[in-house]
Amino acid sequence: MSEIKVPAMGESITEGTVSRWLVKEGETVNQGDVLLELETDKVNIEISAEESGVLEKIVRHEGETVEIGETIGTLSVGAGGGSGAPASQPAATEQKQAAAPAPEAPTPPPAPVAAAPEPDSSSKTASPSARKLARERGIELDQVQSKDPIGRVYQDDVKTHSTQAAAPSAAPAKALAAAPSAPAAGGSTFTKPVERQRMSRRRATIAKRLVEAQQTAAMLTTFNEVDMTAIMDVRKRRKDKFKEKHEINLGFMSFFTKAVVGALKKFPTVNAEIDGEDVVLKKYYDIGIAVSAKEGLVVPVVRDADRLGFAEIEKSIADLASKARSNTLALSDLQGGTFTITNGGTFGSLLSTPILNTPQVGILGMHKIQLRPVAIDAERMENRPMMYIALSYDHRIIDGSEAVRFLVTVKELLEDPESLLIEG
Repeated sequence: MSEIKVPAMGESITEGTVSRWLVKEGETVNQGDVLLELETDKVNIEISAEESGVLEKIVRHEGETVEIGETIGTLSVGAGGGSGAPASQPAATEQKQAAAPAPEAPTPPPAPVAAAPEPDSSSKTASPSARKLARERGIELDQVQSKDPIGRVYQDDVKTHSTQAAAPSAAPAKALAAAPSAPAAGGSTFTKPVERQRMSRRRATIAKRLVEAQQTAAMLTTFNEVDMTAIMDVRKRRKDKFKEKHEINLGFMSFFTKAVVGALKKFPTVNAEIDGEDVVLKKYYDIGIAVSAKEGLVVPVVRDADRLGFAEIEKSIADLASKARSNTLALSDLQGGTFTITNGGTFGSLLSTPILNTPQVGILGMHKIQLRPVAIDAERMENRPMMYIALSYDHRIIDGSEAVRFLVTVKELLEDPESLLIEG
């Protein structure tokens, strides 16, 4: 017998949630087969079988929180592919033999009738997550049809039942039992439909850290705007040859990454973090690029951005974004960033105040490029492609004047793209 345990997943991760089991009890697995998926604060992790055998028992079920080193299942090893079924036959025989004397026991016939009025969560075997979901949705587990061979009810069974119950042919009374009642004009009460969804572990962690960032840092934001004419001209003239040579598009992120690196070199405090009463000044430039994924915002890191060319930065960002959207980011892709860039402009945002990605003390927000009239001199006006940029910073170690000058440096470097080859 071999125990299936939660592996170590990184210094900052101490627990996770069982997302789903890919193997059922009694099924045969080979060494290396994926047994289950575990959802953590940052990434999803697959746990594989260390040996071949039969999945004897699932100890922790879908939706349950587990800690590092905890046993979540057991594997009967060394028995081979066909040993799983025979192993269960003696147990079944013993159960039948144990159950044989039951009819002779003086069990009064009315007993089942007395128990019938209470078909609640205790009258049917179910996982803890299924019981919780059933309570939240006002569903009696005896009414839920299980797909499990032994009749155990899981969270997916409850969800399926809830979906079917929401159909027009089903009575909505119990489905809406959890909805708040409000008095109607005539004094009667009515219910309004609601849907309750549990936050994923990653979404809950994002929410917690955003609140912590606002509570622990003295966060301020300063704004400026960039004339994107020069960058757009370079991209227009160079994009075809750039893609032909490097097999990647020349986007805006490489320009902004280079500009940020140049400004960080000039204002090193913005590339620091607070450790107790010390300020840790980082002499390297690992730039986090915020990416919107299905489970929420993640910030993979472009390592040593100061040593990379435009093509290398664009390829790194494209690779990390692809991993984020396919949920294949490794912990090493997310750890250790020194400064973050987030681009709300991709969603149409014209102006925003980004929240710090702690323990970092600075984050740059990019926004939508929009044509606006700009004074060229005292007599001329032109429509120019303009972008508002925002720097949120920790005022505990970054003075307002320093933050403003940092952002002005970013602006100047972006408006003179050739300087990025020197400063960045």
